[in-house]
Amino acid sequence: MTYETLQFEQSGPIARITLNRPEAANGMNDVMTRELAQVAAEVDAPGTKVVVLSGAGRFFCAGGDLKAMAASALGPGRFVRGIANDLHRAIATFARMDAVLITAVNGTAAGAGFSLGISGDLVVAAKSASFTMAYTKAGLSPDGSASYYLPRLVGARRAADLMLTNRRLSADEAQDWGLVNYVVDDADLAARVDALAGDIASGSAQSAAAVKKLLAVSFDNGIESQMELESRFIAANAEGPGGREGIDAFLNKRAPQFD
Repeated sequence: MTYETLQFEQSGPIARITLNRPEAANGMNDVMTRELAQVAAEVDAPGTKVVVLSGAGRFFCAGGDLKAMAASALGPGRFVRGIANDLHRAIATFARMDAVLITAVNGTAAGAGFSLGISGDLVVAAKSASFTMAYTKAGLSPDGSASYYLPRLVGARRAADLMLTNRRLSADEAQDWGLVNYVVDDADLAARVDALAGDIASGSAQSAAAVKKLLAVSFDNGIESQMELESRFIAANAEGPGGREGIDAFLNKRAPQFD
């Protein structure tokens, strides 16, 4: 499938999605969010182990396209509700799919771009990247899962600070706050992300999917409920092809070969 506002390629178990409106700082209009929901459904499929999401040009994503919002014949409220719903469908699919989502934040991530950038299972940022909520500056409120992920990642106080003051975090500050896993030199971003994607893709898809599922419900469960899920998942993995291969490889002192 081809897309108007995205670049998409699938190479074996690794899918790559690039936000591709560089002339508009990769701002999200109704076409981009609709296509994000479509491509998320496309990569949520057997055989895909890793999805890499990045931006074309100097920006990762500057958030919602306010020019498109103001010009829409629907009116700003109905227009933004539509793009928010599509964006939320995409992010929910990325969160629930078995594949690991790596976001490669190559530049400024503002508004919904900030929200999307930190929604990855793993986040790699270029040294020049920056993060700002920017919503209240435009008289808006956060969307794109920010009010879900931010308090869990940085705590309620810091989440409120980011949302109410629109303070800008550098890539290093974002890493210190727990929003980013790795910060690398700009020139090294693509190579670092490719290496990370390749490492995960060489592992067990069933194991990675179990990690995502366990972490997704960790804050909602008591310890007994969470440990019951751990027992069920580790037993299922041990019986599955990944577990059988991993255990056999360990016992026979060889590198595992996961499907």
